[in-house]
Amino acid sequence: MHHFDYKHGALHVEDIPLSDIARDVGTPFYCYSSATLERHYRVFAEAFKAPETLIAYSIKANSNLSVVRTLAKAGAGADVVSRGELRRALTAGVPATRIVFSGVGKTRDEMAEALEAGIYQFNVESEPELQALSECAQSKNKQAPITLRINPDVDAGTHEKINTGRAENKFGIAWNKAREVYAHAASLPGIKIVGVDVHIGSQITALDPFEQAFKRVSELVKDLRADGHNIQRLDLGGGLGIPYAAQGQIPPHPDQYAAMIARVTGGLDVQLIFEPGRLIVGNAGLLVSRVIYVKHGENRAFVILDAAMNDLIRPALYDAHHDILPLAQPAPTAPYAPFDVVGPVCETGDSFAQNRDLPPLNAGDLVAIMSTGAYGAVQSSEYNTRPLIPEVMVHGGQMAVVRRRPSYEDMMAVEPMAQWLK
Repeated sequence: MHHFDYKHGALHVEDIPLSDIARDVGTPFYCYSSATLERHYRVFAEAFKAPETLIAYSIKANSNLSVVRTLAKAGAGADVVSRGELRRALTAGVPATRIVFSGVGKTRDEMAEALEAGIYQFNVESEPELQALSECAQSKNKQAPITLRINPDVDAGTHEKINTGRAENKFGIAWNKAREVYAHAASLPGIKIVGVDVHIGSQITALDPFEQAFKRVSELVKDLRADGHNIQRLDLGGGLGIPYAAQGQIPPHPDQYAAMIARVTGGLDVQLIFEPGRLIVGNAGLLVSRVIYVKHGENRAFVILDAAMNDLIRPALYDAHHDILPLAQPAPTAPYAPFDVVGPVCETGDSFAQNRDLPPLNAGDLVAIMSTGAYGAVQSSEYNTRPLIPEVMVHGGQMAVVRRRPSYEDMMAVEPMAQWLK
């Protein structure tokens, strides 16, 4: 459920017509609903009964400070994958004791900063990383609390580019080496083993892949305890998908997900940790754009928007589907026709939809590209020297610009001319 609805013929975000924001801010822009963020977090968190369960929001999905702050106030921790995300989490008010640090390429500088901050745990992904972290912790007279991310060799059944739990993927430590690497970790003076971590991918819409992976790591917890390791935590990652009804993608409800986990991990007596991202923010945001032209080609008709692939790259990168709605509600009898919805960037791949049935649209009309709260703004760029677009947050009847649109002067100010060219 989200809080984007037609009221009196106009698409609203909570209590505000999106067309009013377009008038004040200009297009294109991202818009986030506070009520949707809070609701999605609450529904997921309430599915798990144990009060010590840690819901560490995956900041890579949407790192806007106001988004992270909204979730921190609701009780969320943070899952970070870079030094910058660590600083964002802390700036937004997430306690260091509720931050986990994931990622395959942590640098020693990142490790040092996270150790100084006193984060909850590092999810270690390789033996070289384990060695580097131990040395870094030793240099500070600390022990780094770690889980090892185990690659269970389970196919999540999701898009090739967001499938992370197979043996051929770059993530985690091979299943058949887990006990050996844990034994090595136990011998390192800068390391404190606290648990096991697994994450198999994103936008997963069936419980079976999760269950396969979680059964494997649950058995591993028992084996590791038999080996003498004090396993207190089980980090099960994120990956539960969001609804894309037009594509028939309806994921399990968090209650179903939680019931399966309770069945699989029951009796282990571990703290559960989750790292949801898209599940919380995906449907909490949309991208508003204005039609520049409607063009009728030889064989196809095109709606050309002022948003482009540099603003939202997911369709070009992942063939991602996003519903597209006009801000003015179409009449029930409006004739629909197929259009390619494209942007102005000089790339054939600058496309949001192909052969999409849409109501009549004209130059100047406004449309919303739905379900763009996750991996939208965070993956945007200034390709074609197009300014990064604003991000707006709405709370009931209040609206705030939470990332402003830079001027062209702002963009060029970070590029000093080489001295010999002046």
